Amino acid sequence: MQTRQLGELQVSALGLGCMSMSQSYGVANREESERALHRALDVGYTFLDTASLYGLGHNETLLGEVLPGRREEFVLASKCGIVNRDGKRAVDCTPENVKKTCDESLRRLNTDIIDLYYLHRRDFNVPIEESVGALADCVAAGKIRYIGLSECSSNTIRKAHREHPICAVQSEYSLWSREPEYKVFDCCRELGIGFVPFSPLGRAFLAGVISDMSVLGEDDMRQTMPRFLGENFQQNLKQLTALREMAESYSCTMAQLALAWVLAQDPNFVPIPGTKHVKFVEENARATELSIAAEDLALAGEIFNGDKVHGDRYAKSHMISLDPEDS
Repeated sequence: MQTRQLGELQVSALGLGCMSMSQSYGVANREESERALHRALDVGYTFLDTASLYGLGHNETLLGEVLPGRREEFVLASKCGIVNRDGKRAVDCTPENVKKTCDESLRRLNTDIIDLYYLHRRDFNVPIEESVGALADCVAAGKIRYIGLSECSSNTIRKAHREHPICAVQSEYSLWSREPEYKVFDCCRELGIGFVPFSPLGRAFLAGVISDMSVLGEDDMRQTMPRFLGENFQQNLKQLTALREMAESYSCTMAQLALAWVLAQDPNFVPIPGTKHVKFVEENARATELSIAAEDLALAGEIFNGDKVHGDRYAKSHMISLDPEDS
């Protein structure tokens, strides 16, 4: 697989999001997850993404148990700052929690150092400079190499970068999630910060594999997301027809087309589609080899642009934890 420059890191053009191996999208199979991780490295992925939150430590432990003998083959990214308290999600980016979680991540990941460690969300009760300062202490201690931010506004990114250089920013970005285009992209390019689009397949919606929400389990996180519910979902499904026809014209899958669109937006964007299946590890990797005409990519970008998408990305309880841009 070709490589791309992500801030100061050189990584594969696609990374692998590992969350689904531990939570949110149905029951995971340990053996299949192990095969998927090894297959990803075999076909050229060199960028693996996890977090302390995923499976409440399960995901980091999985990587630490499955890949200790291949640690030098990939850039390892994880995150801190979102915690589970009495079954409820909370954000805690106090310096004390940042440093504590980093130590816990290192133990679970079975490694001496984490290549890229993100603040998973901004903590509105803690100045971003204090949270980043704690991560800078972890860099100085040799526990992490580079610092990242997730779902932060351009204003927050600038404040953080003044405290300590930020290597990468991770935010949701896909054909139907375009918020970072407003200010974040320009900010990252100006400061030399890499950008990592997560959920580049719209949580599988853009892959065209979800047509009936009743087949998903009650604990599937998409059951709480407005875009997947009721009339919003039905209206969004109608937009897939044009995407499906375009994919067929290029003899590729809808997922591959959606990934090709993200890859084409900037030569240094590194999307991290998540999967727990070998089949999709391989399918997604082939998206990096596609050659799609510029006019068709532009047309694909118009299918879900602006108010053509129905529903918010998250339920209100999660939307309030995001860091919106100033108008």
